[in-house]
Amino acid sequence: MYGPDGQSEELARYLPHRRKKRQPRRRRTPRGLAFPLDRSIHQRPDYVKTRETFGEWEGDLMIFERAQGKTDVASLVERKTRFAVLFRNNDRSTTHLMNKLMGVMEPLPQPARKSITFDRGIEFRDWRKLKAGIGTEAWFCDPQAPWQKGAVENLNKRARRYLPRDAPVAALSNRDMKSICDRLNGTPRKCLGWRTPTEAFREELMKMR
Repeated sequence: MYGPDGQSEELARYLPHRRKKRQPRRRRTPRGLAFPLDRSIHQRPDYVKTRETFGEWEGDLMIFERAQGKTDVASLVERKTRFAVLFRNNDRSTTHLMNKLMGVMEPLPQPARKSITFDRGIEFRDWRKLKAGIGTEAWFCDPQAPWQKGAVENLNKRARRYLPRDAPVAALSNRDMKSICDRLNGTPRKCLGWRTPTEAFREELMKMR
């Protein structure tokens, strides 16, 4: 149909898009370009690793059984205070996820959202929007190295108590998600001197006033 005979007989009008020539397939951005070397976790400042400063986060996606549809849950944790944020993500496209993430993080003072460390999942390839939109840097783990973002991996394990893989996540309301976050952030932690993440997070915010 794309050949000379087909074009001479104007068969292109029967094609779904009525194009006379075959369109080149859209190429995916090579993963090495989507996550360049200068964004590697090995280029991340050392003070982030030591948890010395406030406002350095880790992010991930919690995936659920296919029967629950396309909805998943984005998980974020502030490394110093272990403060957790969970929100439903109804569209797995990177543009939708990054827009939703920026909407969640933007109300915080900019020094409270300096950076987020992700893995190299394709859902995070629109990371450049973070710097342009809310001034937040993005860093990326090595391929197949989830332990490099251990804080959010630990959060995911805790959150699975309330959000198992077969949970009807699409049916959960914002109030439900907040309730889960409140439980996680209201639990005293030994690493925080038995303060709760909520208390530690609020203390850090008070220092910025």
